[in-house]
Amino acid sequence: MSEADVVYVVEDGVARLTINREAKRNSLSVSAVELLHEYLDRVKDDADVRAVLITGVGEKAFCSGADLAGGAGDGKVDVFKRYADLLKKIVSFPKPTVARVNGYCLAGGMGLMLACDIVVAKKGSKFGTPEVNVGLWPMMIGALIFRNAVRKRAMEMILLGNRMSAEEALEMGLVTRVVEDEELDSEVNKVLKVLAGKSPIGMKIGKEAFYAMADMGFEDALDFLSGKIAEVAATEDAIEGITAFIEKRDPVFKGK
Repeated sequence: MSEADVVYVVEDGVARLTINREAKRNSLSVSAVELLHEYLDRVKDDADVRAVLITGVGEKAFCSGADLAGGAGDGKVDVFKRYADLLKKIVSFPKPTVARVNGYCLAGGMGLMLACDIVVAKKGSKFGTPEVNVGLWPMMIGALIFRNAVRKRAMEMILLGNRMSAEEALEMGLVTRVVEDEELDSEVNKVLKVLAGKSPIGMKIGKEAFYAMADMGFEDALDFLSGKIAEVAATEDAIEGITAFIEKRDPVFKGK
């Protein structure tokens, strides 16, 4: 039996989704996209999971994009639609998501990374949108690139199809942290531990509210968010958090 294209493990309140195609630089097969959908749907309703990690197996690649040789980029509209739906699912996910970038992050891999809330990359990672080099264009990824990076810099990256360093990606706003290669796991685990200790219900309401208000006008956004803070403040976790703060102790959140 062949190994699954995505490995799913839950540990210490964190669901770890690892693209498991090292020989293919963790490129996205049709199976990998479907498994990411399946596992995210499972995580969404699992009360024991408080944060999600997405990464690639090995030390060379996070995700190198669609598996062109395997037919994932052969023009089938349903495949592209499923990838687009995956990006939407990650961006709007009610639990915090972290991308652990451990090497090449290219094309569709950039989309997965940018869809996550927090991105921790090792210094030796390489980023880029090389689609133009094979006569394609980073279509769905563009929706995320232009929401994270300065437009002119993003267009230069897209048009030239060159690879950039982790430091350049950080400067552009594509990643949130860059660490020495040997410090990647310790930094990622530190971030995940903090996230797993936060209020699940507070995170859920907050993330969903920010997603919903992203394209609202300023005054409409304020009105909407004023209602959402009242919703969060009424939760048991918020009451526990405030009480713990007054009593100078760590809160015990239950997700209610």
